[in-house]
Amino acid sequence: MDGPTVLVAGAGPTGLALACGLRAAGTSVRVVDAAKEPARTSRALGLQPRGSEVLDRLGALEDLPRSSIPIRQVIAHVDGRPVARLKLGRPTKLVTRPGLLISQAEVEARLRNRLSQLGVEVEWGRELTSAEQDADGVTATLNGDVTSGTTGEIADGNTGEPIRADWLVGCDGAHSRVRRAAGIGFPGVPVVERFLLADVRAQLPFPRDAASVWLRGEQMCGVFPLPGDTWRVMAPAAAGTGADLGPEELLGVLAGALREMAGLESVPVRETLWTSTFRIHRRLASTYRQGRMLLAGDAAHIHSPLGGQGLNTGLGDAENLAWKLALVASGRAGDGLLETYEAERRPVAREVVESTSALTRVVTGQNAPARALRDHVLVPLLNRPLVQRLVWEEASQLKIGYRGGPLARRSPRTWTTRGPHPGDRVPDLECTTGDGRGTRLHAELGSRWALLLPRGAEGGCAELARRRLGGAERVSVLTPAGRSPGGASAPHALLVRPDAHLAWRGTSPDALAAWLTSALVGGHVR
Repeated sequence: MDGPTVLVAGAGPTGLALACGLRAAGTSVRVVDAAKEPARTSRALGLQPRGSEVLDRLGALEDLPRSSIPIRQVIAHVDGRPVARLKLGRPTKLVTRPGLLISQAEVEARLRNRLSQLGVEVEWGRELTSAEQDADGVTATLNGDVTSGTTGEIADGNTGEPIRADWLVGCDGAHSRVRRAAGIGFPGVPVVERFLLADVRAQLPFPRDAASVWLRGEQMCGVFPLPGDTWRVMAPAAAGTGADLGPEELLGVLAGALREMAGLESVPVRETLWTSTFRIHRRLASTYRQGRMLLAGDAAHIHSPLGGQGLNTGLGDAENLAWKLALVASGRAGDGLLETYEAERRPVAREVVESTSALTRVVTGQNAPARALRDHVLVPLLNRPLVQRLVWEEASQLKIGYRGGPLARRSPRTWTTRGPHPGDRVPDLECTTGDGRGTRLHAELGSRWALLLPRGAEGGCAELARRRLGGAERVSVLTPAGRSPGGASAPHALLVRPDAHLAWRGTSPDALAAWLTSALVGGHVR
């Protein structure tokens, strides 16, 4: 019963990104999903700058920036009149990419294409029904006929098939079978009882570079542009309604809300692509790992879709876990390194859960004092340039860092050091390779580490990094074309992790050797 090194349950963005990262690093992987075919509905629709960076490093960004709608502003209306224009997408020192409005299905398609290039096809129609682990691996049971790729051809007709893998990762959503098999709790509470959603093709008189929101007392309605003359319309359901609405009734409710709140005479819908009702919950897994079973994406955290953070948080989970699990699977690191996955990513999810819940409470105005504060204080504040910059940089997820975590302990000696500190994200920059070829830092990452060396530096650190991390194919040695990132002083070498966060900086091979031993063997840096 030979199987893959890693079995990934769930072929959404998180599972696909994880599989791409693992396979690119040389780890055998199998991806299964209970669905009979890829999703065609949009679900999540916001790709933040960090999400674009992750896809870029994985080689899966492709044409998404050209086929998406760059989001430039959020226009908030109160009682029918525009009160605030929250400008987004303006370049700052931190953020240089725009946010993108694009169907999640399109993101998944690019990830599947990349995974296929790496030699792995998703096995559709395979439901993970149970999983048990022991000291050496996991035995999972899959039901259903497997269809591979997009051809629909049955590749294996077995049902109740046992699969043996060294590791099992649950990327199988809010109702994760992997989470239940691992016995991991998923505590949380509902935030909004029920939301209504419809994706429609229509001619609507709203800006195509803006998300438009209308607020009136207890009522709220939002409209978001999507490519192809498509719009997403969302609104909370009235108390006691929504669960039993058919597609036509649901669309009628949304169209009525849009006519009333936006002052439209009609809502001319040519085609309804998708309708849905959903509850908004906030939940966070009690742990991200139980032995050889791990969680990522919605299996580990769910929250309000307002703010467009969910898809991007899942992609961040996948990228963080992929390089760590690949090192452990190859025997180059002890499994203590996997403890740093939860230590780094669970605080990020906790912050997202809290911030999106707070945003949802503000937008929905759950009592009269809250609505007064929203309409007369909080919404008008969004016109202030400083507030706009802070909101945009926070939403971009590029401020996420792991400074002070188990792989980046803070030291008083570094408090006044210029440039990035261990755990900080290292921005993309132009570099040259040892043979003089021009490249970008982030283009060299994904499945590889990068060692940034000042010109004329000796090769001791490079030789050591390659020996410990898998050879020349796993470590790119680069020279920044201009100044080192963040103004780091010239003598320092910078070791950048595959997820673009700084692992180590220094000048001594002995110091680098100590960091690698602490991180790879113990899973923490002293």
